Amino acid sequence: MYLIGASGHGKVVAELAEENKIPIEGFIDRDSSIKTVLDYKIIANNIDDLEGEVVVCIGDNYTRRSVVLKSKNFIFRKIYSNKSNVSKRATVKEGTVVMMGATINSDVQIGKHCIINTNASVDHDCIIEDYVHISPNVGLAGNVEVGEGTHIGIGACVIQGIKIGKWCTIGAGTVIIKDIPDYAVVVGNPGRIIKYNDK
Repeated sequence: MYLIGASGHGKVVAELAEENKIPIEGFIDRDSSIKTVLDYKIIANNIDDLEGEVVVCIGDNYTRRSVVLKSKNFIFRKIYSNKSNVSKRATVKEGTVVMMGATINSDVQIGKHCIINTNASVDHDCIIEDYVHISPNVGLAGNVEVGEGTHIGIGACVIQGIKIGKWCTIGAGTVIIKDIPDYAVVVGNPGRIIKYNDK
């Protein structure tokens, strides 16, 4: 398996692969100044000739999506920490990573290329669309919907039944108690919209 993105996020995903005894062929990254990450080689050029399984290890949702859409020959795999709790009734699609201590409960649907980060909690019947990043220690109550590309910052809380639009940014520690429209940037307790992301 190859890991795209020689960054801190990539290090965490590499350790998930090691934990699951998945052989790592190396990291793929355009930055030729980086030679190794965690003793794995960096492959900077001619990646169009490579084939096989990959995980895109890029924390920024828009960049991760761009890389996925440009990648032609790869098979995207999902990967969970053995120290996460994923319900057998949850659905998790390709490319998604679930970090140590995360909990995904019954009938949750998680899309492609999402990050469910350390100690995040996603409760029953939530729907998480593609390219979402749920940061460490985020709590989503039941029946929450999160639109494509949204980033929910560290320690944020979302009460049950809330709908958060696509490509939103929810700030660290924010408490969401009402629905959030597409592209909104929300901070505070209770959460308030301070601006909108560029469409």
